[in-house]
Amino acid sequence: MRRIGKDMLFLAIGAFLFALAVNLFVIPNDFGEGGVTGVTIILYYLFQWSPGLVSLILNSVLLVIGYKFLDKRTILYTIIAVVLNSLFLHLTKDWSIESHELMVNAIFAGVFGGAGIGLIIRVGGSTAGTTILARIANKVLDWNVSYALLFFDLLVAFSSYFIIGAERLMLTIVLLYIATKVMDFIIEGLNPKKAVTIISREQDRIAEQVNLVMNRGVTVLQGRGYYTKESKEVLYIVISKQEVATLKKIVKAADKDAFLTIHDVRDVFGEGFVELSK
Repeated sequence: MRRIGKDMLFLAIGAFLFALAVNLFVIPNDFGEGGVTGVTIILYYLFQWSPGLVSLILNSVLLVIGYKFLDKRTILYTIIAVVLNSLFLHLTKDWSIESHELMVNAIFAGVFGGAGIGLIIRVGGSTAGTTILARIANKVLDWNVSYALLFFDLLVAFSSYFIIGAERLMLTIVLLYIATKVMDFIIEGLNPKKAVTIISREQDRIAEQVNLVMNRGVTVLQGRGYYTKESKEVLYIVISKQEVATLKKIVKAADKDAFLTIHDVRDVFGEGFVELSK
């Protein structure tokens, strides 16, 4: 129950932030948007139709179409997010902010929109629309959710060219890119780490230096070269992004011919990092 309550809070905050992005920065500056929101904004510019109501109708239709690709929890959270998003779009429709700098407004539209959708996706929901298409692309094609969403959003954004013009379209692309980076940051974790795999003949020396200099633990895995059939000890280390340079120096000093790979890690829990919550 505690976790569900926390998830509901994040869904509400996310929907509220996204509504602010639309009503404070996008519509007042005649920007476009991506996905269903982009379609609702185009319809608003043309016919003054309520973005909140149109968004609710279109997202409901897409949710029915895409429900097969979502689990029960995602469907429930998505329904809640769609309802909250439409509600907040309606409640904040008359809100305004004194800012006439187009680039600044585009940047903040991207930050608010990306943070809002990121929070919703992080807890397992979506805003339906192209987010459903992005999740389908992630499951079927293994696309990154954030970049799949950017792809579908750009398709809609470019269609608004004939209504908002070239300059506003270019600023729309800027805000969508910023939104994607912010969303990626929220989804992938607030505390990014790097997982490093090292294959070297000086594995003991490297492991010792990592313990002494960096005060990091090292896991030793057993491996075997396919061609040589030679057994090898593979070092596996998780460090912060800032520690990568130090580790490279240690490896280079011990064995300049070492094989080293570095991978992005979404979240790290356990001793020396973040405590695993119940």
